[in-house]
Amino acid sequence: MSENRSSASLANAGPVLLFGAGNMGGAMLRGWLALGLPPERVAIVDPAPAETIAALADRGVVFNPAPQAFRASVLLLAVKPQMFADVAPDLQGHLAAETVLVSVLAGTTMAQLETVYLEGQPILRVMPNTPAAIGQGMSVLYANGHVSAEQKREAEALMAAIGDTAWIDNEALMDAVTAVSGSGPAYVFHLAECLAAAGTKAGLPMDLADQLARQTVAGAGALIAATGTDPAELRRNVTSPNGTTAAALSVLMADNGLGRLLIEAVDAAKRRSEELAG
Repeated sequence: MSENRSSASLANAGPVLLFGAGNMGGAMLRGWLALGLPPERVAIVDPAPAETIAALADRGVVFNPAPQAFRASVLLLAVKPQMFADVAPDLQGHLAAETVLVSVLAGTTMAQLETVYLEGQPILRVMPNTPAAIGQGMSVLYANGHVSAEQKREAEALMAAIGDTAWIDNEALMDAVTAVSGSGPAYVFHLAECLAAAGTKAGLPMDLADQLARQTVAGAGALIAATGTDPAELRRNVTSPNGTTAAALSVLMADNGLGRLLIEAVDAAKRRSEELAG
């Protein structure tokens, strides 16, 4: 757990208007509420929220308020990037000059966001990832020149409540951030899939192979987080010369092995993020 994550306090944060409560928006919302953001200081604009999200109305969360009826200090835009042009006109009615627009839309640039909203609108781009649902996310933030220091602190507190945070001052890096941490959980999930499949091929029962793969991936990640040790050193620590791990790593670390595949995968994701930006 990061230092800023552990010190984040949301009791006085908001009001927050969440525009889109799908996988990412819902994950962030659950993290905020768990860390003390008062439900009555949250509003959601979503025409068809999931049942678990809709049930939050019983806790005081406001749903689909009319423009100007809920004065948000932070408007978090979490719809699919392809929907941006469709929802942009609706967003305008919910924005005041002092409202910080926080966009988690992959591939939607600051220039695109700034062409739609009020001149001088404070805007933040944020790239989070889905482990935010359990408070283990990674969020990278980039601000335009209209975001005040206090607004940066409030936005960071919201993101720190759901995991680690980092800032960049060069927006061009956001495509690479998207490719590494934004899309990265899917790579790890696929690793677990492949490890289980390999275990089954090696003769293990499917349920046992699945259990071993899940816990191995989860435990190794937890060890990296808990120790802070360089992953390369952790790898060396469990690799005996001429042992079983060394035999496996000779395949994974070959010139055409996992390292090369991940370089190609991250490059493909980065290029797609650039394409989305148009």
